[in-house]
Parts: sequence; C-alpha cells; structure tokens
Amino acid sequence: MTFSVLIPARYSSSRFPGKPLIELNGRTMIQRVYERATKSKAAAVYVATDDERIADSVYEIGGKVVMTEANHESGTDRIYEAASTLGLRDDEVVVNVQGDEPLIPPEAIDQVARLVDQKTRMATLMTTLRHAEEVFDPNVVKVVADNAGQALYFSRAPIPWSRDQFQNGDKLLPHMSAWNRHLGIYSYSMSMLREYVNWPIGMLEHIEALEQLRVLANGERIRVEQSKSEIPRGIDTPDDVAHVLKILLEQDK
Repeated sequence: MTFSVLIPARYSSSRFPGKPLIELNGRTMIQRVYERATKSKAAAVYVATDDERIADSVYEIGGKVVMTEANHESGTDRIYEAASTLGLRDDEVVVNVQGDEPLIPPEAIDQVARLVDQKTRMATLMTTLRHAEEVFDPNVVKVVADNAGQALYFSRAPIPWSRDQFQNGDKLLPHMSAWNRHLGIYSYSMSMLREYVNWPIGMLEHIEALEQLRVLANGERIRVEQSKSEIPRGIDTPDDVAHVLKILLEQDK
C-alpha cells in the first residue's frame, strides 16, 4: 500500500503568527516536519500552503510544495485542494501531518497510513495521558473511543469526566488508561476527503475548533489506534517552543 504525505501550513494564526517559520536549532519548524515525513515510507511528501515564505523555506531543503488558496476553513480543506491538484485517485491514501509537529516519528506516519483499508476511510492515533494538568489543558485535545477502536468524541474539555473525583477538585488521574491525547495526524482515502469538503461546518466543529468533529457529525467513523511510538507534544503556542527545542537539542547532538 502506497501513500502520500501532505503537510498543511499557513502563516497566519491567531495564537501564534508565523509559527511554521520559527527557528528550531538552525532549521525552521516546517523544514523539520518535512524532513521527518520524508523518513517515513511515503511515496511522496508535499507541503500545502498559500504563503510564499513557507514555500521558500521548504524549497531551501529541496522539498516539494503545492500552492493553495488562502481561505480554507481547516487544514483538511487545504489538504483536499492540494490532493486534487496532484490528481490523486479516490482509492489513494493521504496522510495529513500537522505542520506544528516537529517531533513526529516517521513510524507513526507509517502506522496511521496502514489503518486505511476497505472498511476504514479515515484514521488517527492517540496516546495515554500521564499528567493530570494535560487533561485540563484546552490545548491538549482528548479523545474517547469505543471497544472497536472507533472515535466517540474529541474535545478540548477533560473527557471522560470523573464525576466522583473531579467535582471535588481532585485532579489526580485515578485510571491512567482512561484519558488519551489525540495526536495531530490523520490518514484518509481520497474519497473521504472529497466528501469532507462538501459538508458544512457544524455546531460542534465551530464550538470546539476541531475539524475532525465534522466527520463524526455527519455519521462517518474515525478509527483510532494507540500510537506505537512516543510522540511528544507539538507547538501550539509560543509557550511550547522551549520544551520542544530542549528535546531537539538532545536529538541533534
């Protein structure tokens, strides 16, 4: 099974303008994400962006870029435009690697790509949360799944809610396996992407600012699997840079 990686990236961001071009030990963040993706088994890797500055940064390392329109509602909408420009067929698999995940392991990209088959048109990964503060952090997206590994809901809120514990102000995690962080990586069939962009943004997606909720709201399934690789947090806000840079400095030695 072959697949392509598309990395959506935009310069404008309400929480962190210019984020793809921040320098992380000598390379921009988008360069680091691109280089990680090329170490996967992907047949091709592209950055999908509307910004020439981001494109130039990718070109500096010999990378490939698909220029897109600026006015996309989500990264997935941008991914679809790029995939259409590339002429990908309905049965081809696309992996969406977020442009703010400079520590993404190539193995995680391969893992999520393998999950798409005749029964699964969209998939993603999760990892168990270890610290209570992450459960209550709105920048850490949580996911709950059913026994068959299908997503029930994604939220910035602390889900599941421990009725007997959290209401008393006790934020210790009583059952570590019950809380999972959603990892910012998706795989889809091209046919799934085509349907996605034709759905309107619903109330849940608007409230949570989570694009994957558009899929659940329209009755489709998202397969979720525990990541087999350790995936540190990406860079959501300027406060995350120091932590990620510390890890990169160790890895770059």
